[in-house]
Amino acid sequence: MKFVYTVLHALRASLALLLLATVPMGLAQGDEHPPIKVGVTASLSGNYQAQGQGLLEGLKMWVRDINARGSLLGRRVVLVGYDDESSPQKSAQLYERLIREDKVDLLVGPYASDLTLAASAVAEKFNIPMVSGTAASEEIWNQGFANIFQVDLPAHKYMVGGLEIARAAGIERVGILYQDSQFTRDVASGARAEAQQLGMEVVEFSSYSPNTRDFSDLVKGLRQQQAELVLGASYLDDSVAIVQELKRQNFSPRAVGFTSGPSLVEFGERLGADAEGVLGFTPWLRAAREPMAYDFDFRYRQLYGRSADSNSAGGYAAGEVLEAAVRLAGSLEQERVREQLRNMSFLSIVGRYQVDEKGMQVGKSMYILQWQNGHRALVLPARYAEVKSQPFQPWDRR
Repeated sequence: MKFVYTVLHALRASLALLLLATVPMGLAQGDEHPPIKVGVTASLSGNYQAQGQGLLEGLKMWVRDINARGSLLGRRVVLVGYDDESSPQKSAQLYERLIREDKVDLLVGPYASDLTLAASAVAEKFNIPMVSGTAASEEIWNQGFANIFQVDLPAHKYMVGGLEIARAAGIERVGILYQDSQFTRDVASGARAEAQQLGMEVVEFSSYSPNTRDFSDLVKGLRQQQAELVLGASYLDDSVAIVQELKRQNFSPRAVGFTSGPSLVEFGERLGADAEGVLGFTPWLRAAREPMAYDFDFRYRQLYGRSADSNSAGGYAAGEVLEAAVRLAGSLEQERVREQLRNMSFLSIVGRYQVDEKGMQVGKSMYILQWQNGHRALVLPARYAEVKSQPFQPWDRR
């Protein structure tokens, strides 16, 4: 069963099949030009639900904005989407359905690298360009495909800046935990290589399954190895659980940082004061002063009742990049759109879009935030910093 939405409708995460349509004021339903259909799957259930919903809300906001401005190639834009249930296999099946049955014109990739790895094979099969707003695993772009284009930063670069700062501060012993998924494996491998290149000792390098709930043994290993810097290539639930276990074992390294989790408001809501001092590696934060970042966050809060995060910004940016490519191509012809995506340089809401011959991002920077006084604050790079980074305070001094 299909459902038609306007921008005034709230997204119902329980729906298995969604047709998300944004109709601009003043545009008749019987407009003589058929709409441009943008297809996507989003994780509205399963392990990636929070991140998938953020991506989809950002993408919906872009559709709302583009139609409010008038049109794209003289046509309104609609978003056709399905809940992929955080499953790579489901996502791939649904992208094939979007292409075969829904006849979409353009594709935006799903949240998460493992889903995008599967979905990109479908885009390649049908030779339709796909823009990924949030996937970062290099394996996606090492397949030799011509139709997958990256907005986010490659995963192996996520923690490079943080490690450089840590080494300059005299930290020598690094412990790395990572969820066994596509993106987080790449982040962890890149962090280990960078730490070793900097002359740091990686004293712990351990993986855990996505279903892990008990982190006691992993944190015990970090404590026994006397890790000064603890890094987690993780998502929301596991990053929260690792911090809780650090506190339970009264283990206080000099610094603690994660991917994904700390950039979300829910991280602070769930940990409360225990989030204080935790670092987050994020491809976007409102304070990064990227184009229209504060305006985007303000309008996002008006629509959805909470602040934007890197996933919602990534969804919006994927739409921006697609729009720019179509406008420059002056056509929906796939080869012309693909050529623009491969060659153009564009400043999106999350920063510079510029890719190499594989479609992998080469123009974007990474940001580091820290939870201070109950809020996320940008601490690096220094030229954008809202506050100075603070040491991770021992649990028994809080």
